Amino acid sequence: MSALDTSQPPTPQWQQGQVLELTIDDLADQGEGVGRWQQRVVFVPDTVIGDRVAVRLIYVKPQYAHGRLLQILEPSPHRVRPACFVADKCGGCQWQQVEYDLQLTIKRNLVIQALERIGGFSSPPVDPMLAATDPLGYRNKATYPLGLSATRQVQAGYYQRGSHQLINLNQCPVQDGRLNPLLAAIKLDIQQRGWSIYDESTHTGTLRHLSLRIGRRTGEVLLTLVAKTADLPDLELQAQEWLHRYPQVVGVALNLNPAATNTIFGRQTQAIAGRIWLGEEFAGLKFQIQPTTFFQVFTEQAERLLGVILQQLHLQGDELLVDAYCGIGTLTLPLATEVRQAIGLEVQPEAVAQAEKNAALNRLTNVTFQTGTVEEQLPALIQPPDIVVLDPPRKGCDRSVLATLQQIQPHQIVYVSCNPATLARDLKILCEDGRYQLQRVQPADFFPQTSHVEAAAFLVRLPLSGRTP
Repeated sequence: MSALDTSQPPTPQWQQGQVLELTIDDLADQGEGVGRWQQRVVFVPDTVIGDRVAVRLIYVKPQYAHGRLLQILEPSPHRVRPACFVADKCGGCQWQQVEYDLQLTIKRNLVIQALERIGGFSSPPVDPMLAATDPLGYRNKATYPLGLSATRQVQAGYYQRGSHQLINLNQCPVQDGRLNPLLAAIKLDIQQRGWSIYDESTHTGTLRHLSLRIGRRTGEVLLTLVAKTADLPDLELQAQEWLHRYPQVVGVALNLNPAATNTIFGRQTQAIAGRIWLGEEFAGLKFQIQPTTFFQVFTEQAERLLGVILQQLHLQGDELLVDAYCGIGTLTLPLATEVRQAIGLEVQPEAVAQAEKNAALNRLTNVTFQTGTVEEQLPALIQPPDIVVLDPPRKGCDRSVLATLQQIQPHQIVYVSCNPATLARDLKILCEDGRYQLQRVQPADFFPQTSHVEAAAFLVRLPLSGRTP
């Protein structure tokens, strides 16, 4: 008998390629499941809290690793069947396998954890999530990269997670269902026209993306092609054919993006047939939305969060309100109907032009828009505002904006954020000298089936007697 005892399996090693068995006990802010092995953390996509899984380590650091799911040994009671048959491949969603109630719980916890760990707030006042009535079929905009299959068939879809391999789609369960019938048919039309498809690795070919946008309330659709050049033979003929075939399509546009970049849209957009905008109704107002306009993808949830903002502000009608990073006035215009005067600040001239047009469309005369950075415009205001609404990009506010707010001291600040980390960082700065108190945080699910979470934080200026020394 050999002196070597092989009855026990070798001790697993912390190295690339190693297979481990783990129990998932959390979900991270990027959507991966979180398991632990000997005090080390392993991030595993496509898993759910409570899953017992076999995982292969693919990227290893001393205290953490990223793993690939090999097998679900014991499924979590919170695991559900995804609505999409390519959910485990497509990078568009991270949580279709997670039951919706758990998604809401995790998202609220992400906000709380950011406020505690980054913001330094003890027991932050975070409300229950503003849940979606329907967590599917909600997106009012879909922008698909285009590609070619091995047999040279035109494809459109989303990139596989962590790669630039295109997952071909003919429908998507999180997009507005009225867009699905257009996708397969338009791909076939592009194929029959023989338009060349862009190859990002060689920067050759012409057609880069297909973008579809719908007014949730009006049903109007904009169809936009994104191309490197305008070299698309018979484009006007095809655009007219689309308008005739699909009565809901009110415009076909061409956006030119000649740059060797992964940015989707270029700066130049032109109407090929019909309008360059669709009509939409939001908070009882009319809006014109163009192909490259920023507009929240979940119309109904944005409207519900606006309702919370109006409720919390207790507007009396005599306030001066400033909406920083205002875009086309999505928040500015509804808020303007409840105050004495509203001012929108926006760096993009095209967005300001649309905001002014939307104000005129709704006959709102007490609102103005100023073009320039918030860093420049906010300190230059002639009259200090009573209320400031902030809705910055994911990177949050520049430090100078926060310093200006501390100087002009509006009575109330509303901070709308799509990034709990930068929200917590900025709230900490605003509250650190005792001038402001965090009254309430309302998280809202603007992106069901993903790990993204929106939140509105409400700050109130404290009287001198109420400030901490």
